[in-house]
Amino acid sequence: MAKAAATADDAGTEAPKKSNKMLIIIIALLLVVIIGGAAAFFMMGGNHDAEDADAHDDEVVAEEDHDAAAKEARKAKLKKKKEADAKGLPPVFVELDPFTVNLQQETAMDQYLQVKASVRVDEQHAADQLKAYMPEIRHRVLLLLSSKKASELNTPQGREDLAENMVDTINAIVGEIPKNRKGEPEKPIGPVEAVLFTSFIVQ
Repeated sequence: MAKAAATADDAGTEAPKKSNKMLIIIIALLLVVIIGGAAAFFMMGGNHDAEDADAHDDEVVAEEDHDAAAKEARKAKLKKKKEADAKGLPPVFVELDPFTVNLQQETAMDQYLQVKASVRVDEQHAADQLKAYMPEIRHRVLLLLSSKKASELNTPQGREDLAENMVDTINAIVGEIPKNRKGEPEKPIGPVEAVLFTSFIVQ
């Protein structure tokens, strides 16, 4: 009888031990699955982050290349001007045919602008290029002039601004228009250095 009781007690102690082992195994398996899933998730996320970083780096490099190209173009233009000045070469001018346009109406009376201007370029080749593009240049300049009001042109600063606008308008035709990092157009780069008014009448 004593032996039988002892066997029953041993069976009672072994049963919780087995269930404890099973519980530990299940928990360990769950931990392995969770850790493995988390590792896979982070690895995939890391790859996406790396790809995004690479794409961003490519964009930055492209922007820097574009900015560098624009800077090089400006430097080359300045260098060419300095060389021409050092050699004592005379400036090259292209005289534009007179412009007569109606200005934007501000009063009951119609107002118009009559302008004669010359364009200074960096070399003779550019002067020939301007002549080849003259129909388009005259068209764009006429549109620019006719968009102005008399009140904008009655001051020295207003006329200087108009001359600068004409420089940009012509350079946009015969030169290039660089873009900034946002893809927005910047000041055109071209052979035209200045527009000089030889006659300017607002009536």
